Amino acid sequence: MERKIISLGRSSLVVSLPKHWVELNELKRGDVVSLAVQRDRSLVVFPSVKKGEKRKEITLHVDTDEKEPLIVRRIIGCYLNGYSDIKVLSKKIFSVPQRKAIRNIVRMLYMRIMESDSKSMYIQTLIDETKASLELAIHRMHLISHSMGWDAMNSLKNRDVMLAKAVFSLDDDVDHFSYLLLRLLRDAAQDTILANQLNIDPLDCMDYQTLVYRVEHAADHSANIAKQLIMLDGGRLKIPDQLLTLLFSAGTEAVNLYDRALAAFFSKNVADSVEIIEQEKKIEKLDREIASKTFMSKQKSALIVCMICSIRGSIRGIAECAVDIAEIAINRAYKVTT
Repeated sequence: MERKIISLGRSSLVVSLPKHWVELNELKRGDVVSLAVQRDRSLVVFPSVKKGEKRKEITLHVDTDEKEPLIVRRIIGCYLNGYSDIKVLSKKIFSVPQRKAIRNIVRMLYMRIMESDSKSMYIQTLIDETKASLELAIHRMHLISHSMGWDAMNSLKNRDVMLAKAVFSLDDDVDHFSYLLLRLLRDAAQDTILANQLNIDPLDCMDYQTLVYRVEHAADHSANIAKQLIMLDGGRLKIPDQLLTLLFSAGTEAVNLYDRALAAFFSKNVADSVEIIEQEKKIEKLDREIASKTFMSKQKSALIVCMICSIRGSIRGIAECAVDIAEIAINRAYKVTT
């Protein structure tokens, strides 16, 4: 649809509004509309009276025998798609596990149960998206994830089970940030006004979404390393000192690469990003050495071998997250700006 610019008086230029759009928004002569200049220099027109007026609502119907993971995933899906008010209704009454699962996920999503009885729960979000800081939230999420990585390595090196348990408990905090950030990014991809307020464009939404996933995955890998150490201690098992040293060396290299990758993402440092990608080969070499010594070792405990392999996989996973983030940093450095 195109409109011709018309001259009105000596200095004013006018563009008419499409009739269908006017009727769709129930506007009439004398009503006020708002204009917003986008980062690509385009102009968005929206009815002022409707801006931010209506919250998105949805009702979820839950069967009495519906499994808790399904209920949780449905609520997460609604939250990530921008619903601020979620009503969960049971056909009869909620079971105790169902109610507990709903309460747990509501807490993780920065939401609150406003009303509740045996057959229904009314949930509202506590976040004002217009006041959110995307970069600050990502930096805070990364600080937790990065500390988990270092602490996981130190707990492994020193066989410190208490530190490992602390690392494992922090994984939920990273998930909190992840859900919030993914909701913001999905909303911003559809709402140009919010995108302007967050100072991002659609391509940024894609890059940031991938970044959030990688930061979350890095935290998951650190939590897994901590979990393996806790299980080893519970079974009174020990990884041989020589293998422990190699695992610590590979792990610290991976965590360091991951931290540098985040810095490169925000600075758009291409040279450092390429170096990060190349240095992953050092971790791959250490991983092969660990694998060789694990299977050549006199230690014949299948459980220890499996746990070493799990820790190896998580260390490689952290390094792969670093490489993925570095690749995004390179792509962002050459993004066309207007």
